[in-house]
Amino acid sequence: MSILQLFGGIGLFLFGMSNMSSSLEKLTGSGLERLLEKVTTSKKKGVGRIKGWAFGAGVTAIIQSSAATTIMLVGFVNAGIMKVAQAMPVVFGSNLGSTITAQILRLGDIGSDNIVLQLLKPASFAPILVGIGAFIIVFTKSKNSKNIAGIMVGLGMLFYGMTLMENVFAPLKESAKFQSFFTSFENPLIGILTGIVITVILQSSNASVGILQALSSSGSISFAVAIPIIIGQNIGKCSTTIMGGIGANKKSKRLVVGYVFFNVFGAVFFAVIIYLLHYTIGLPFMAKLVNRGSIATIHLLFNLITGLILLPFSDKVTEFTEKVIREEENDDIDKEFAKLDDMLLNTPTIALEQCKALINKMGEAILENYKLATDMIYQYNEEMLPKMEENESFIDKCETNLSAYIVRIDRKRLTNDDKLTSYEILNSIGDFERMGDYCMNIAYVAKEKNEKGIHFSPSGHKETESIISAVRYTIETAINSFIKDDIYLAVRVEPLSEAIDELKEIIKSHHVERLQEGICSIEGGVSLFDLVNSFERIASHAANVSLHVIKKVRRDNEFDEMHGHANDNQAEEYKALYHYYESQYIQPILVHEGDLSYETAIDSIDKTLEKKEKEAKAKADAKKKSQSKDKASKSSKKPSDKSDKNIQKGSDKNVQKNDKNVQKSSDKNDKNASKDTSKDSKNKNSNKKKGSK
Repeated sequence: MSILQLFGGIGLFLFGMSNMSSSLEKLTGSGLERLLEKVTTSKKKGVGRIKGWAFGAGVTAIIQSSAATTIMLVGFVNAGIMKVAQAMPVVFGSNLGSTITAQILRLGDIGSDNIVLQLLKPASFAPILVGIGAFIIVFTKSKNSKNIAGIMVGLGMLFYGMTLMENVFAPLKESAKFQSFFTSFENPLIGILTGIVITVILQSSNASVGILQALSSSGSISFAVAIPIIIGQNIGKCSTTIMGGIGANKKSKRLVVGYVFFNVFGAVFFAVIIYLLHYTIGLPFMAKLVNRGSIATIHLLFNLITGLILLPFSDKVTEFTEKVIREEENDDIDKEFAKLDDMLLNTPTIALEQCKALINKMGEAILENYKLATDMIYQYNEEMLPKMEENESFIDKCETNLSAYIVRIDRKRLTNDDKLTSYEILNSIGDFERMGDYCMNIAYVAKEKNEKGIHFSPSGHKETESIISAVRYTIETAINSFIKDDIYLAVRVEPLSEAIDELKEIIKSHHVERLQEGICSIEGGVSLFDLVNSFERIASHAANVSLHVIKKVRRDNEFDEMHGHANDNQAEEYKALYHYYESQYIQPILVHEGDLSYETAIDSIDKTLEKKEKEAKAKADAKKKSQSKDKASKSSKKPSDKSDKNIQKGSDKNVQKNDKNVQKSSDKNDKNASKDTSKDSKNKNSNKKKGSK
């Protein structure tokens, strides 16, 4: 029966610790991880070290695992978010933070008849914590409330498991065999090895120290037994981090070496100092029995003193790890894909940021290929193709790796913002890849044009240069809007894309006219048509990217409105930009008098967007006020008939007034729309005449 009770106690203890840690991590979200880089980057090295050490201790105290903190840091270093020198002080601090559980468990030593102090004992408040926590989990829907309740249940189960283990070990005080068995652990080597083995099996130094605290209730554990076991436990906890570093890059492995070095150095330092003093001058306290508080204090001092000794020399520790793990030059492409590290999946926000960083590199490759391809149209260079093909291979690999990585991120618990970012990335990756494909199409057309000796007329050359310039600006704007989530850039892409579509048709029409006049050839027309079709498709995919940015920033309720700008006669900011791009890039064919300047067009857009944001906020505030008034009216008494009539009259007047305003606004907009339509029609007719001339 005692053995079953012991297994049950250990099980409850481990499950409670795991449940408490996971609930704490869910409650804090990714906020702690996002602060890591900010905390550890300081111009003054000493300040950065202290901040990193303190922050590492704080994070580990919350998530209850120094190994988990270190594995998280390994992921950051592996992805290039942090440097080894930045992460090392955080590792030192994580060891200190791991002692918090033992400090909580020392509450079991409280022995007083005072009612308040008795309530602080684990045996007293553990059932209360479990009961309240379970009640909250069952009857509440709030995620934060459930996480807080999970912490309470986990802590209660941890204490209850501790109590069960103590009840098993307490009768062993009278067992001579048990006493003699533990006497053998006074041998430092046996004690250290025992601590290592137990911690490796349990994969948690907190759990092994907690079990040792429970064993102290048997009255068989002296300082001479506890000290070597605790030293071994601090070495044994490195096993989890070592396994987490398998498959990581060289820099991440250096961080693992630093973590192991910290604990081994601390073990050697304490063992040498303590046993040197014990065997020379003697340490009387070594024969005394320990309790939970004594074990917690030894565990704390081990990590605190080791951290204080090594913290000023964290740079030296980093240099030592560099000598142990030497750098090897890896392929640059592999380094970029290392950003998509599975160790970051538990911090989705940071993982998504890494995806965007890789897409930024993807965009740079697209822009480089576009420049090379368009240069080849008039000055073909065979040596450019291998570089373009290398970039295209990188772009294709980016699409494959990013798609798979985003799917893995989506399986995690995401915030609403992270879900929107994930959707934005997943839907934009294909458009980026297709832009890269059409850049290669341009290069292949340029190659064929060169092989066949095809030349464009001066007019065709000028028109092609215009569309090349327009598409380049489209790509740059779309990429920048995506990386920055900048809606003010994103709304500029679709009107430009429409202008490019119009430019494509004009170029084709003019080529047919030149062909009829015998200025251009059919072969040249085939090449020209292939080129302008590729340009138009690139602009179209760039517009798709910008629309996904708008959807993320403006949410779904605004997306349809922005998407409909192409056919929305009331979108003045859209028309302003469209006319600007029309006059900017289609000057040889279309010239509008009184076109808006670029600055005026952009200013109009910014003002309109700000106005929409204010209107949306005002609507939300009005809705909240309306809901609060409805609740208040329901709870209050029924109003008199007279007041009902007054309210009804006021409401009817407001409705009638609003209907009139809406009707006037609609009539006015219809008139404006008809004017714009007639004006556009006149412009097109005049342009056709100019074109024929």
